This record gives sequence, structure tokens and C-alpha cells, in this order.
Amino acid sequence: MYSVIGTAKSRTFRVLWMLEELGQDYDHVAANPQTESVIAFNPAGKVPVLIDDGTPITDSTAIIQYLADRHQAMTHPAGTLARARQDSLTQFLLDEFDAALWTATRHSFILPEEMRVAAIKNTLRWEFERSQRALVHRMAEDDFAMGDQMTVPDIILGHCLTWALLARFPIVEHRLTRYHDMIRNRPAFQRTARL
Repeated sequence: MYSVIGTAKSRTFRVLWMLEELGQDYDHVAANPQTESVIAFNPAGKVPVLIDDGTPITDSTAIIQYLADRHQAMTHPAGTLARARQDSLTQFLLDEFDAALWTATRHSFILPEEMRVAAIKNTLRWEFERSQRALVHRMAEDDFAMGDQMTVPDIILGHCLTWALLARFPIVEHRLTRYHDMIRNRPAFQRTARL
């Protein structure tokens, strides 16, 4: 059984949600970043951490791709053009969505107060809205980001859109609003949201 360390109110949500989608059993240790139970497995003190067979794996994207590869689900095979497209979309979401939201979060309450720049959030919101327009042109016409099956980028995008609303970053593309509603109604997402 897997162990997942980190609170569900962080990127740990992605790992928990992936495990729910895959139907895998796991033990959840809802530890905050920088606590002893996290630092014991990740010296940087960051969450999430997945423990598999005694080995810690860090970084939410690395973890969910590992799980997808290991269970041969929610991913395209490595070395295929479909996987290259999937990895490209994953990187786009990390660079354009996750990075903007993470920077805004850091300037809201993570950085020391004297290092925070509140005005940066206006620029980040503008970038986030511009990135939404680019994303809808890259998305498949089917339900999910890559087509008719849920893949790793859907976990990242679904989490980022939820995070955006909590951070008051508006979702301006109707396609993404519909997509987010569909993703949030998935039973695995609902189970994870209750953690």
C-alpha cells in the first residue's frame, strides 16, 4: 500500500486524487510542510511525498506520472507521439497555471512579510487569463484535455482551476468553466475533496 504525506489543501491533493482515480489503496498522513514527519522523507520539507516500498518520491507531477506509468492508466506510453503531446501539455500547465498560482500564494502568506509584493498578483492574474486562452486552443474537443480519456494533465489542470478560484483568479474561458464543473463532479474528485 502507498503512503501519502501532505495535507489535501496543497498539491498533495493531486496525488490523493490520482490514487482515487486509479482505485489504489493508500495511507494518508495529513502533515503540513516543514514538519518533522515531512522532513524525515524530504529534506526540503515540501509536500507531497509518496512512499512506495520504503522509497520516498517527491514532487506532485513526478508522483502522478509515476503512478500512471506504474498502473498503465491515465497516460500514454513513453516514447510515443501521444506521450510527447501529453508531456508538452503537462509542462505548459506547470509553467503557465501552476507557476502563476504558486507565485501568488508565496506573495500572499509564504514569503516573509517584508519580501511580499502584493502588486505582483495583478500581473499574475493577467498572465493566468492569457494562458487560459492559449490552453483552450490546445485542448482536445472531447471531455478531457487530451481527448476522450482522462490523463495526467487533467489532474494538474483540475487542481489548478480549483486553486485559482480559491485564490480569486477568475476562470474567463467558458470551456474551462464547463470542464472544471465536469472534473469536480467526478466521484474520485469528490472523495478527495472530503479528506
